[in-house]
Amino acid sequence: MSYCTLAVVGNFTYPSTSTSNPNPKVSISNSTQRRKEFVSLLKNCKDANQILPIHAKIIRTGHDQDPFILFELLRLSSTLSSVNYASTIFQLVHNPNVFLYTALIDGFVSAGSYSDGISLYFQMINRFIVPDKYVITAVLKACGSRFTLREGKEVHCQASKLGLSSNRSITMKLMEFYGKCGEFDDARKLFDKMTERDVVASTIVINCFLDHGLVEQAIEVFDRVRVKDTVCWTAMIDGLVRNGEMNMALEMFREMQKGNMRPNEVTIVCVLSACSQLGALELGRWVHSYIGKHHRIELNHFVGGALISMCSRCGDIDKAERIFAMMKERNVITYNLMISGLAMHGKSIQAIEIFRGMIKLGLLPTSVTFVAILNACSHGGLVNLGLEMFHSMSRDYGIPPQIEHYGCIVDLLGRVGHLKEAYNFIHNMEIAPDHVMLGSLLSACKIHGNFELGEQVARILMNHGVVDSGTYVLLANVYASSGKWKEAAQIRAKMKEGGIQKEPGCSSIEVNNEIHEFLLGDLRHPQKEKIYNKLEELNQVLKEAGHIPATDAVLHDIEDWEKEQALAIHGERLAICYGLISTKPGTTIRVVKNLRVCDDCHSMIKLIAKITGRKIVVRDRKRFHHFENGNCSCGDYW
Repeated sequence: MSYCTLAVVGNFTYPSTSTSNPNPKVSISNSTQRRKEFVSLLKNCKDANQILPIHAKIIRTGHDQDPFILFELLRLSSTLSSVNYASTIFQLVHNPNVFLYTALIDGFVSAGSYSDGISLYFQMINRFIVPDKYVITAVLKACGSRFTLREGKEVHCQASKLGLSSNRSITMKLMEFYGKCGEFDDARKLFDKMTERDVVASTIVINCFLDHGLVEQAIEVFDRVRVKDTVCWTAMIDGLVRNGEMNMALEMFREMQKGNMRPNEVTIVCVLSACSQLGALELGRWVHSYIGKHHRIELNHFVGGALISMCSRCGDIDKAERIFAMMKERNVITYNLMISGLAMHGKSIQAIEIFRGMIKLGLLPTSVTFVAILNACSHGGLVNLGLEMFHSMSRDYGIPPQIEHYGCIVDLLGRVGHLKEAYNFIHNMEIAPDHVMLGSLLSACKIHGNFELGEQVARILMNHGVVDSGTYVLLANVYASSGKWKEAAQIRAKMKEGGIQKEPGCSSIEVNNEIHEFLLGDLRHPQKEKIYNKLEELNQVLKEAGHIPATDAVLHDIEDWEKEQALAIHGERLAICYGLISTKPGTTIRVVKNLRVCDDCHSMIKLIAKITGRKIVVRDRKRFHHFENGNCSCGDYW
């Protein structure tokens, strides 16, 4: 193929070919005019259906092999989610050049068809078509996304032979490729060789480390960046959130604010995610006010959804509802978050109303929607409605139930005491139960005192193979509840032999934008003396109010006075005491607990709320409890 002139198409320098005119009747000037007309028409297309009549006209007029028009056709078809159509067009091209290959490879990569992109690249190489920097960057992205180390190294070798490996765009893609594949030495060598190790290159390396959980190495690179931009700060905050380092993420955000660096909407969503995990409502509210002051950050699906999730998970469901009502545009994800939030707070009827409103608007529910609505039915004890929703999934919407949906029904039946029905439901399922579902039924057996069925479920669980620490503890507690201390001890011994550690209970509270964590009997807090004095004062007031510790909640074979002591120093009590001494009277106390609230703490917190006149909101592993005036929003049903 010979090249005579150069032309620019999109971002590519596109060589025109010396192929003969496919239709002799069409003059050169007329052909050029037609080309401009077709390219212009294609660029104005908004959806894939508009391409078809234009393509038909291109074929009729004999322009179906024009490289300029073909490039635009391939690019546009790929952009408008019609990469299969683009592939069909490509197969009919007589002599595709590097630019047409690039257009389709880029389309495959954008569509997530990485393997197809890689295969097409090597087909191009096998046809002795020389790659350029654009196609190399596209295929390196595909190799990194598919973790195809061997193919990526071949591309690197080809780039070196062509003298392109020093190109900045290719170097950046090579760093990203090696980082994604876990080849950090190679990524670091490329980074160290760069003459411009600027914030963009540093951000790529930071992301590579964070993608593999190497937080310390990422921080080391981050600290060496002299001038950080919003993207760099956001990458660091996002990576910390993804690696579970929520406190570090919030601290990083505070540092970003001190440096007068404005966050973008991605930063905001990352910070709100960290607030959600930690229950940091005060900081979350500040972020919301920041959005209100800076109009360049819109309350779109992305930001609005993150705000709804944050408010819901931090205990302010009323605020979440107000944000939902303020949003001009809502999609199914927004509705899912709102339904899920209402379900967590025990607002089952409101969740169902939101669901029905979504259906009326013509939005189709997803698998996630049904997990949320079934949880709402479970928390509200709405058995008939829950079963109807479950059956409507496949019947009305063609969504096959998954393990999560089956688990919701087992939880629903178990909560209301329909234990045999739940057991039979599991037995008749089309898929095998997991340990979470069986654990849910076992917990229901313990709560409702059906130890005979509980032992049956326990035996199934022990034979199940995959059992986590929480399930082992639950098994031991079921045996202990029925007075079978020997069996309970055997379960604990089995945990010890297997090196399985019980997850320690941890409760946290946010005061003045700081998160304070408390374990059982915690003595680490600088105000521990004041906290324990307040605890002793409360215990005396509760005793005078007639509170009798539920020592049966302590499932160890020890004396009652020892059980009372064990109950008195639970982490949530310490967190509440710290809240009482650190906040103004009338302030709502919000506590996050990683495990289920025990029966005695639940009874005690109801009394504390009544005696102190405070509203106390506790988020445990499964739901929220709103304690006020001696009552709980769960209706003692959790």
